[in-house]
Amino acid sequence: MTNDIDDIITLAKNYLADDPTGHDFLHLQRVDKLAVMMYRKEHPTDYHGIKLIHIMCYLHDLIDEKLTSQVEERLNEIKQLKTIELLSKEDRENVFDTIENMSYSKNIEQAHLLSIEGKYVQDADRLDALGAIGIARAFAYGGYHHRLIYSDEKPHDFKSANEYHQYQGTTINHFYEKLLKLENKMNTEIGLKIAHERTEFMKQFLTEFFTEVQE
Repeated sequence: MTNDIDDIITLAKNYLADDPTGHDFLHLQRVDKLAVMMYRKEHPTDYHGIKLIHIMCYLHDLIDEKLTSQVEERLNEIKQLKTIELLSKEDRENVFDTIENMSYSKNIEQAHLLSIEGKYVQDADRLDALGAIGIARAFAYGGYHHRLIYSDEKPHDFKSANEYHQYQGTTINHFYEKLLKLENKMNTEIGLKIAHERTEFMKQFLTEFFTEVQE
């Protein structure tokens, strides 16, 4: 199926292949694989929905405000891709509504109601922020942005997207400020199940982390 969206995959590779923050092309591949797996379990014959999920997964981080300051330019570039132009008006609106509104920060003040395909993509993206890979990505992102691993500072409770983007806390606090909250924000039953397993793993890591810190 992904052969049908070669132009989208090429664009994603061009922008994110060398990303050092945990939002690289491999992240897109993992999100895509996970979202498709979950969707197929509950919608095994909806091949059209699966194609939309492929598209959303490979595009979602190209316009993430924490990764680029050229969001509008990227959106215009995406709109000119042949794969996008060939979609129906309804499908194009679905794709752009999802990739523009699925991020954690866009849902702090009020959860955005995504399409059924968008819900699986959002769940898969959040699942990749959990578990062992989520731990690795958290420290990759924190290191890239010169954040402390931990300090005595208490975790912050964000009230707006702007506050979230401007805050520069520690990586360990990020677990409590966002990552451990993701389990309760899942859209799908299968997403919730996987999220619970990965969240428990992260809790075990944090327990061991603080045990070693206090030794």
